[in-house]
Amino acid sequence: MRRSPRCGSSADPTLLSVWALKGIPEIVPGADLVALIGAAAGASLADGDILVVTSKIVSKAEGRILAADDREDAITAETVRVVATRTSPTGHVTRIVENRLGMVSAAAGVDASNTPEGTVLLLPVDPDASARALASGLRSLLGVEVGVIVSDTLGRAWRDGQTDSAIGAGGVHVFEDLRGQTDAEGRTLVVTLPCVADEIASAADLVKGKASKLPVAVVRGRGDLVGPLDLPGARSIVRDQAHDMFRRGADEAFADGFAAGAASVHERDAEAFGSGP
Repeated sequence: MRRSPRCGSSADPTLLSVWALKGIPEIVPGADLVALIGAAAGASLADGDILVVTSKIVSKAEGRILAADDREDAITAETVRVVATRTSPTGHVTRIVENRLGMVSAAAGVDASNTPEGTVLLLPVDPDASARALASGLRSLLGVEVGVIVSDTLGRAWRDGQTDSAIGAGGVHVFEDLRGQTDAEGRTLVVTLPCVADEIASAADLVKGKASKLPVAVVRGRGDLVGPLDLPGARSIVRDQAHDMFRRGADEAFADGFAAGAASVHERDAEAFGSGP
């Protein structure tokens, strides 16, 4: 299935093409995603194409499936740090947590949508490793240098709604570092670091959808972002906790501050008046 480089790729750097691959069947544990995606792609891929693969099919292939009754326990097991907890008027509890991958999300990424009845899915064990394996396998199978992004749906601080984001990347630059370059007016760019992996994941979701059973999309037009398989993965997108200005929910931060203040007052009073006769 080897083809000549750049077959079908666009020479126009301002043109981006995005389409979903059809013909990928329901994924079961142990499924060969490289073979299934390769068969669906056929001869349509070119050097520089980026495939965006929904994390759900990676999780299914890796057997990351649990009974739905175990969902709350699974969320607890996947949680490293609780950021915020909210209870709805109906009594439903939402936990915003940091999971073992460093991602902050609702329910630690444990998902009940688009899964067999009575089951939930955990995120892949190592989404970056999964993306690299897919990219390597597809490059060997199809003879074209493609990149792979594994995507998942996440909420955003300060904004309603959700978008797809990159949680794994193989053979793709996840950032486009423009720092030190100049803008259209000649001013030096100091902090401009677009997270192109997230932008590509969101673009792909426009054609994959949430209920159309099209779990893989191809993005063409940014071949400059495709590179060696050992490029830093999507884990590098996660901001280090030491630099996170919003490590806790507002109510939780207030409660922490109130408790710390009360403890400080108690210590001050104990020092001033002693512990009693």
